[in-house]
Amino acid sequence: MLRTNLATRPFYNERMVHLVLALAALVVLAITASNVIAWLGLRRHHADLVAQVSGAETRAAELQSDAARLRRTLNRAEVDAVARAAGEANALIDRRTFSWTGLLGRFESTLPDDVRILSVSPKVDRDGNLIVRVVVVGREAEDVATFIERLAETKSFDGLLSHEEVVNQDGMLEVTLEGRYLGPVPKPAEGAR
Repeated sequence: MLRTNLATRPFYNERMVHLVLALAALVVLAITASNVIAWLGLRRHHADLVAQVSGAETRAAELQSDAARLRRTLNRAEVDAVARAAGEANALIDRRTFSWTGLLGRFESTLPDDVRILSVSPKVDRDGNLIVRVVVVGREAEDVATFIERLAETKSFDGLLSHEEVVNQDGMLEVTLEGRYLGPVPKPAEGAR
């Protein structure tokens, strides 16, 4: 059998190549269409966001102008009065949460037999420290000094000092003590050293 090709141009089976190219063109077309759809959606979303930002900026400008208008109408004296009232309310709350039981228990455990407490008055200073003023009366200065030393040993007071010492009409020594009250000092846990 003779196998010669007498055609001027050889025959190639190009169907498979055309099919692959057509499929590749369809894939490229589908990807392009998907990108165009996504781009249109993002453009619409961007426009919505720009509109929201514009609305928020307009609202913020309105609120700022309202706040400035309200600030101009405020009476500074009234604002200061409200601030003072709030400070007084906070001081009352601090007094309410102050543990009288703890303080008086501390005095009871440290008070010598010949010393009596006439008055106790706590107050909060500008720094928020609790200052306690105690007026005591004793027969001798050593008794009052013993009371001060015992209080200092409890570590519940800082800077406890005598501010005024007078002999009253009964011949007793009346001393005004003042110091920063730190509150009850927690006892160390058993076994901890």
